[in-house]
Amino acid sequence: MKAQTKHTCSGCDLPITDRYLLEALGRYWHEGCLKCNCCECKLGDIGSTLYSKSNLILCKRDYLRLFGISGVCASCNKPIAAFEFVMRAAKNTYHIECFSCQVCRQRFRVGEKFYFYNNKVLCWDHYRTEKECERPTDESTMEWKAVALNGGP
Repeated sequence: MKAQTKHTCSGCDLPITDRYLLEALGRYWHEGCLKCNCCECKLGDIGSTLYSKSNLILCKRDYLRLFGISGVCASCNKPIAAFEFVMRAAKNTYHIECFSCQVCRQRFRVGEKFYFYNNKVLCWDHYRTEKECERPTDESTMEWKAVALNGGP
């Protein structure tokens, strides 16, 4: 944004006389003064997005490190960021790219049927095979339709 009127920088409290300034969170900043409160990277240099929480101004990496992890994927055991879309089966949560038959790795799309049997996500063929190979148990089978959800576990 071109500086047309005098503004005071929210980072250093000095007047902004530079040709360009940054506007963020309803305040004005010198390009070098708008920094992540954790790693001190210059936010204007790394893009046009910043995160603000608990009176902190953060880059994406530090925001996710501090606030964004909301669980782990039941398939790959890697963290699921709070902003990611997820798939759920019973009490398990999965990355969308990890939500597949646990035998053949066929991925399920939103709306497709899958089976949750013996704590596994299965396609029809592998559900039928597993059920035929086992002795009868009291464990119930759940048939589901895949639905993408926003916001981790």
